[in-house]
Amino acid sequence: MYKKSRARYFFLMPGVVWILAFTFFPLIFSLYLSFTNANMRNFTQATWNLVGFQNYASIGSDLRVGETVVTSLYLTVGSTLLTLTLGTFLAWLFNHDLPGLRIFRSILTMPLFAAPIALGFMGLILFNETSGSINSIIRGLGGTGVRWMTDSWSARTAVLLLDTWQWSPFVFVIILAAMQSIPEELYEAARLDTGSGWAVFRSITFPLIAPALGTVALLRLVETFKILDIPFSMLGGGPGSATQTYSYYVYITGLRNFNMGYASALAYILVIIAIIISTVYFWRVRARFE
Repeated sequence: MYKKSRARYFFLMPGVVWILAFTFFPLIFSLYLSFTNANMRNFTQATWNLVGFQNYASIGSDLRVGETVVTSLYLTVGSTLLTLTLGTFLAWLFNHDLPGLRIFRSILTMPLFAAPIALGFMGLILFNETSGSINSIIRGLGGTGVRWMTDSWSARTAVLLLDTWQWSPFVFVIILAAMQSIPEELYEAARLDTGSGWAVFRSITFPLIAPALGTVALLRLVETFKILDIPFSMLGGGPGSATQTYSYYVYITGLRNFNMGYASALAYILVIIAIIISTVYFWRVRARFE
């Protein structure tokens, strides 16, 4: 009789250990910390006290939380809409038979491989108010330049533009693959009824790429709400605290002010929001295809 080898368990073990050590344990431990007054200045259990939901209650009266939520929502909604629009347009454009298509595709995906920290330092050069490339172009067109580093909303917009530039290629790659999976026969049949490219896109292309577009939108929503790298390296959260996102505030609370209990509570609010968004999305998708 054939006896199954136990070797398969040894191959699975590294993945299981990794998930337990770097996913489940941090989640459970940080949940525990969120109900304590743990502080890295006295990071021993002997000095911890359970405070119940006190950390979570404090979030509602924390004025800094409101400001960071506004910044995060602006970046999340703005970046998601811009990346989806620009990425879909590029995918539609490169879905046609153009010369040098493979070369341009490779060039367009290059921003994806840039580290966000490096992008922040690049933004310091591009958005410099006196000698930056962006203001130089604006002045060359007759404008007066923008106070990217000293005006709150201009600084947020600079972060938004950098994030959009980096992640539009991600949307482009996914949506292009979805477009290329559409049978050509559908387009040929549609062209017999109309010669309008917009009508074909609205009636054929968009409905068929909608599932891929929805998935990308979900990923961008969750990912952009966690943005930290670009505001950190480009502006240090400034001017003032204008570009401090919610994740940035979690970082400051936990790793600069050493208030691990309150930082864990803040982080878990973000986890709950991500779970709610994902659950609603998958519920809608499942209801649509059942």
